[in-house]
Amino acid sequence: MPDKPDLAALVGSRICHDLISPIGAIGNGVELFVMETAMKGPELSLITESIGHANARIKFFRIAFGAASTDQRMAGTEVKSILAGMTESGRYSIDWQGPVDLARRDVKLMFLLILCLETALPHGGQITIGWEDPRWNLRAAGPRLKIEARLWECLIAPDPAVEVGPAQVQFLLVPEEVIRQHRRLSTELTANEITLSF
Repeated sequence: MPDKPDLAALVGSRICHDLISPIGAIGNGVELFVMETAMKGPELSLITESIGHANARIKFFRIAFGAASTDQRMAGTEVKSILAGMTESGRYSIDWQGPVDLARRDVKLMFLLILCLETALPHGGQITIGWEDPRWNLRAAGPRLKIEARLWECLIAPDPAVEVGPAQVQFLLVPEEVIRQHRRLSTELTANEITLSF
């Protein structure tokens, strides 16, 4: 019997797919405008940076919230490029130490976990991602981590009574994805560091 379709992932894929093209077109239009008029200034710089950041976030969200089949693959260089674009001029950085070829499903789960780690780094920090066959390891460290215990507990033991807002939806999606992939997630939280592995 085939697995039940992941409707949330299909909706995520659809939304991101429909947004990537117009955002790219806006970016191309701004480039043409700058070339034609030779205009420069803080306003155009802000627009260009915003378009680049939006494009990177949409690509990231397409993988994190979109559908991923078991046979889809991704190049490590593409993952590294998406992460670099998403964190450019941001409050935290990501050190990617992954392989050159990987399963898109692994990247999906990894990106959802990055969104979880992002909530713990309001004051900045670094996320390090590495592969130690057969497990992925994600480590977040920062000067002052913000850890909401109830959310992190949901990763291992989902509790329907815990209220989660749109900014924390990844904490509900991670356990579902872990089960879907027949993986086991380990978490270790301290005052200055969070380590996740799957």
